[in-house]
Amino acid sequence: MVNAAAVSPILSAATLSRAGGLADHHACAVFENRRGEFCVVLADGQTDERCGGEQTSQRAVLAVQAAFAQQAGLESATVRSYLYAAQGGWQTTVVVLLMDAGQAIWAQSGAARLYHIRAGAVVFQTGAYCVPQRLINAGDFPSPSLRQNANLRQRPDELDDLRLTVLPEPVALQPDDAFLLCSDGLSRSVTELEMIADRLKTTRPEEWLELLEYRILSRAPADPGNYSAIAVWVAA
Repeated sequence: MVNAAAVSPILSAATLSRAGGLADHHACAVFENRRGEFCVVLADGQTDERCGGEQTSQRAVLAVQAAFAQQAGLESATVRSYLYAAQGGWQTTVVVLLMDAGQAIWAQSGAARLYHIRAGAVVFQTGAYCVPQRLINAGDFPSPSLRQNANLRQRPDELDDLRLTVLPEPVALQPDDAFLLCSDGLSRSVTELEMIADRLKTTRPEEWLELLEYRILSRAPADPGNYSAIAVWVAA
């Protein structure tokens, strides 16, 4: 289900989440503080002996919310600390976007992704730290052939390196910038070119997510699986 969220006159957002038939689930949220800063977080939890994936994800999001309330500011160390708070001993991947009216900074751990789209191009995307993504980054295999190969995936907690993407400093925002935070259930099913094409077709973030979801459902109508996303737009 896609939900619209009118964040502020300069920022708009929408969320999408579908549990599918898997045990694991996602949680996502957008928070604002009194300084006019926004914290956008998406968590993808895994079921363990203590709680289910949905509970794990919700705990991670609440941990980020608490950390954001205690310490804000668009700094690399701050957004990194949110990732550590989100882990909290639970098995979850998470992506966090901090922004205000003029700047943004982000951090990611595990298979969740962030895409920064500007002027019809992906100007930055975080990596998914698994075997397929490493091969793509090395140029050993073309991205489309690996995107659908689930047999090559590894859990992020099984990797010893390259588990974090933390932007070293904030980037300046431009009018009509767009951000897509999503679980690997979406990033494996929709290409970057399709994300851009659907972004250019729409005028609101919820419309963008609806088109992306349509692509997922059309490719796996029987069992589209488990996916979540947050779209954030800067006013034109």
